[in-house]
Amino acid sequence: MTRLSRLVTRIRQYCLIACTALVCVALPDGRITPGAQSPARAVTASRPNVVLIITDDMGYADIGPYGAKDIRTPHLDRLAREGTVFTAFYANGVLCTPTRAGLITGRYQQRYGVEDPLGNPTAGERRGLVATGTSLPQLLKAHGYATALVGKWHLGYDAAMSPNAHGFDWFWGLKSGYHDYYRHTDGAGKPDLWENDTPIRADGYSTDLIANQAVSFIERHATEHATQPFFLDVAFNAPHWPFQRPGQAGDARDNARLLIPSDSAPGTRADYVTMVERMDRGVGNVLRALDRLGIARQTIVIFTNDNGGEWLSDNGPLFNRKYTVWEGGIRVPAIVRWPGRVPANVRTAQVGVTMDLTASVLAATGAPVPDSARLEGMNLFPVLSERRPPVPRTLFWRSTFEGRTQRAVREDNWKYVRDANHDFVFDVVNDPGERHDLARRRPDIARRLRQKLLAWEQDVDTDARREATRRADTRRN
Repeated sequence: MTRLSRLVTRIRQYCLIACTALVCVALPDGRITPGAQSPARAVTASRPNVVLIITDDMGYADIGPYGAKDIRTPHLDRLAREGTVFTAFYANGVLCTPTRAGLITGRYQQRYGVEDPLGNPTAGERRGLVATGTSLPQLLKAHGYATALVGKWHLGYDAAMSPNAHGFDWFWGLKSGYHDYYRHTDGAGKPDLWENDTPIRADGYSTDLIANQAVSFIERHATEHATQPFFLDVAFNAPHWPFQRPGQAGDARDNARLLIPSDSAPGTRADYVTMVERMDRGVGNVLRALDRLGIARQTIVIFTNDNGGEWLSDNGPLFNRKYTVWEGGIRVPAIVRWPGRVPANVRTAQVGVTMDLTASVLAATGAPVPDSARLEGMNLFPVLSERRPPVPRTLFWRSTFEGRTQRAVREDNWKYVRDANHDFVFDVVNDPGERHDLARRRPDIARRLRQKLLAWEQDVDTDARREATRRADTRRN
């Protein structure tokens, strides 16, 4: 497309939006009648729409803004050019469920006893994140936002733990961790596709279905409820295993759990590449929908990932991967675009973590936050929008998955890792690959951060015991 043809297309889009503004009005029941303002004017700067896009198990260096070499991500490249890229952003946990719990609650997930991934309900899984009334979607809903989740939940199967119970007006997607991209079944081979709490069926590749449903929600909301801001959580299950590439529904591997390098027919890097590129195409569809409807400037778009990449991913220059508290297991991509408020084409060294997104979204939307929410994240927008110097942070991680306990603390440049019974100290600003253990040179750092870690563990474990008692009382009553 030439520069002239692109200009003509853009003028036509603007004319269409202007005409819509002159001829349409939204009635209270959502019907459209002549005379209304356009969706572009419906949401104020103090009540922006929010689209939060989160991927699953993607490697740190698997998209263009983070140095991908064999994966093309033009739409995420665009998002980075139009927004701010974090170089030191972290997931709350080392696995799917813990990080998602940190996002929904805005707190360390250990306080709720959510440290391991949930299993399948067919295997008797009854754990999950019980709604408290102060979740991110619930607080936004109480503030007049329409709230929707499209994609992966993985925080519980019972009604009391469902997306709807946590404040999402509408949910379309999967509740489990493992999901067959074509058959839409969980790890036990049972159907796992839902609209709210009703099982549904759909044909197609999961990544495409999630993107299509996200676009459909944006279009439907912009035409039927243009005066109401929305929060949309787009939770792709890509590129989580099984490594099923798009366009190969008949592949024999689709109905086999061939997931790890030692399997008889494991996935390949080429499979993984196509999965990430298909996800990027879905992101592009979402961005184009915002453009087409004239609401991009009134919408915050956030992109991130839930934990480090798996074995087919590229986590370079970081060490290790998913399941660990090493940088490759917890440092993730994060990009924020908010036209006119967050600078474009900028990289920030501000340390962030998933639960910061909760505090940031609530602050940006002006949603009242009760004291009972006790948010632990930081509002990142003052640093981003006002270009303030990075704020020092102290963050904690713990994983006890499959009997291997790992803990970590990051404070300023320093990171202390306790892996089994070994202590490590790293300067992760100058050594992000954690190749130079400084424990023997800086035992003072190890002692200081270990004491902070022990105090944090005592604090979150006390809350976890209270939460377990509360849940037991709820079940009895």
